[in-house]
Amino acid sequence: MNSIYAIVGMCGSGKSTACDILKENGWQYIRFGQITIDKLLEKGMEINPENEKKMRESLRDEQGMGVFALLCISKINNALERGNVVIDGLYSWSEYKILKEKYKDNIKIICIHTSPSTRYKRLSIRKQHSSDKEIRMRTLTENQAKNRDYSEIENIEKGGPIAMADIMIINEKSEDNLKTQILRIING
Repeated sequence: MNSIYAIVGMCGSGKSTACDILKENGWQYIRFGQITIDKLLEKGMEINPENEKKMRESLRDEQGMGVFALLCISKINNALERGNVVIDGLYSWSEYKILKEKYKDNIKIICIHTSPSTRYKRLSIRKQHSSDKEIRMRTLTENQAKNRDYSEIENIEKGGPIAMADIMIINEKSEDNLKTQILRIING
């Protein structure tokens, strides 16, 4: 059976970069956060940190803390038929429990940990590329990033999956260093 890796960590830790490395190595890609972007676009709302926060929290208020996992299970199952799967953006403890119950030992949680000061610096200089059609890479001020951190920890149970990660990667160095660590994991 093909494997699932869910990448967890705070905003700016390197989750998307880690997922890109796995995609480059043939892994199928599922992004939970795309649900938020799609819902904002459906409603004609501007994509910005405030609207994203409102939408994430609204979806969870209306449909439960595990809504993103539940909405993505069929996508995950379809992707598993084609190969190994990487999930970008598992956030809540409820999502973690749903996926662990469904996929048992076939899902591994990889936490990308980066200090707040490093993340805030990265986020303040990060630029969205024209090729970023999924709107994954956006610049955030330190204040926006800190507010997002607090909101995600306090309102959407983000700490649980990070604490329960099967594998921890410290990402304080270069992108090449992160790539080396990811490749070491997938190549055994």
